[in-house]
Amino acid sequence: MSSNSLNVVLIGPMGSGKTSVGRRLACVLKRDFFDSDFEIVARTGVAIDHIFDVEGEQGFRKRETQMLADLCEIKNIVIATGGGVVIKAENREMLKYNSFSVYLSSTVEQLLKRTMNSRSRPLLEQSSNREKTIRDLVSKREFLYQEVADVVIDTTDKKLYAIINEIKKAIPV
Repeated sequence: MSSNSLNVVLIGPMGSGKTSVGRRLACVLKRDFFDSDFEIVARTGVAIDHIFDVEGEQGFRKRETQMLADLCEIKNIVIATGGGVVIKAENREMLKYNSFSVYLSSTVEQLLKRTMNSRSRPLLEQSSNREKTIRDLVSKREFLYQEVADVVIDTTDKKLYAIINEIKKAIPV
């Protein structure tokens, strides 16, 4: 697949900056931007926490896989995924085959700070200890992010433009 049709997909835990970085990166690269969670909300007409309430995490993951498949059909775009997209082997295969995957990593402290005021993250909303939840999720998923990633960018304490520049340098020409 030539690099001019290669999608850039941002993976990583909640709060790592996938949406913020993705939106700006798409502008810089002159590509369209899609946030898979936003697209799920747009398609279903309900918030993700509602999907979790009604269908459970398994129902949401099924929708997430379908959305990823649909987005991977589009060429030359930037995609921000949900933090749990790497859980399913089917998703990891799509990401490895159809894209240049950028793992935005960050410290647990930074992730906690960035998600502190969020009210739209079901896995955090159901938790009485946000730090432990984030730590556990990162611990469980780290090796999956690493497996899929073409490049790893640490976003801890970095400005948006610095992260964008690192990604631009890493994208194959």
